[in-house]
Amino acid sequence: MASQAPGDNMTIDGARLWQSIMDMAKIGPGVAGGNNRQTLTDADGEGRELFRSWCEAAGCTMGLDTMGNMFARREGTDPDALPVYVGSHLDTQPTGGKYDGVLGVLGGLEILRTLNDLNVKTRHPVVVVNWTNEEGTRFAPAMLASGVFAGVHDQDWAEDRTDAKGARFGDELDRIGWRGQEPVGSRKMHAMFELHIEQGPILEAEEKQIGVVTHGQGLWWLQCTVTGKDAHTGSTPMEMRVNAGLGMARMTEAAHRVAMDHQPHAVGAVGHCEVFPNSRNVIPGKAVFTVDLRSPDLEKLTSMRKAYEAAARQIADDLGLGLEIEPVGHFDPVTFDEGCVLAVRNAAERLGYSHMDLVSGAGHDACWINRVAPTAMVMCPCVDGLSHNEAEEITEDWAKAGADVLLHAVVETAEVVG
Repeated sequence: MASQAPGDNMTIDGARLWQSIMDMAKIGPGVAGGNNRQTLTDADGEGRELFRSWCEAAGCTMGLDTMGNMFARREGTDPDALPVYVGSHLDTQPTGGKYDGVLGVLGGLEILRTLNDLNVKTRHPVVVVNWTNEEGTRFAPAMLASGVFAGVHDQDWAEDRTDAKGARFGDELDRIGWRGQEPVGSRKMHAMFELHIEQGPILEAEEKQIGVVTHGQGLWWLQCTVTGKDAHTGSTPMEMRVNAGLGMARMTEAAHRVAMDHQPHAVGAVGHCEVFPNSRNVIPGKAVFTVDLRSPDLEKLTSMRKAYEAAARQIADDLGLGLEIEPVGHFDPVTFDEGCVLAVRNAAERLGYSHMDLVSGAGHDACWINRVAPTAMVMCPCVDGLSHNEAEEITEDWAKAGADVLLHAVVETAEVVG
């Protein structure tokens, strides 16, 4: 899918990209230096408006579909050529950083600005996309709108997702005024690239500037409901307790053990848990928690789920507990397109940036879009691998290196004219 490579001297304006990121971070500020710009909030609407104004200033037309996905288009010279897409998301976690997702969207915008600055024409149009509700923190699941675009989710089902206060996704999209008329998924793509911070510690530890993402981990989210018997912690003999909290504790340890038994590249943990009645002097009669199991290998991922469910049921039987296990999230491991991956790797080598192949440990919009178009990802380091935290940090140099590689991969794929 590669064509004529752009010249080595074609690079983005790192200071301009950094200033754009800082300007976007002023919208929906967090309480500790990061951002709280959750999807379909007023702050999300304000961030979208700023992004649209920047894209229109760069001479782009803005498309908007019925899930609120935004598409800023720079025309190519061939009216019949399918566009090359680039982008990520602008929504954040409640205690999110300034770079997760934002780097990918504004890195795409910086590509358009750079092509304008250099008066570079491409045969294929280049489109920068902001996918709605990637985080899934307000409306589960994550990557919701890109999932509808790729045919993974039904749109009516997606629009019926509700937040913790009962607000409906579709109603909130209408409320902030960012529902378009374009049918979701009607666009055809030549390819798509996504730039993202790693959200892990590998690149920084290996002192590499660029991660060439070859695969994405698959996952199972299993919601476990453990039932025992509420009882007084002071007056119930130990041998007579039916302790749902104890069962949850042992099942939490089992998630760690199962992941360790499936090394390398397998991970597992309990990230969300609740106990009932959640009183300091009552033995829990019920516990609800979610197990997150991930691996880039489908056979291994399937084995992990089977092993965990068997271990959890054995623990429940040993303690006389009831147990229900419900799958609440799943996607298979992703293998990104060889041609797109090669374009990223070639770009890093051409520009002289240190790089290594990487498996993404998190889900991204690119994982769904990979089902309908050739796709690849570029990653840059983040300090201590920290993300989904207001202390999330990257350097201006890391941002520039990632955006430079993105620029070259996108332009090579979009085919320079002249």
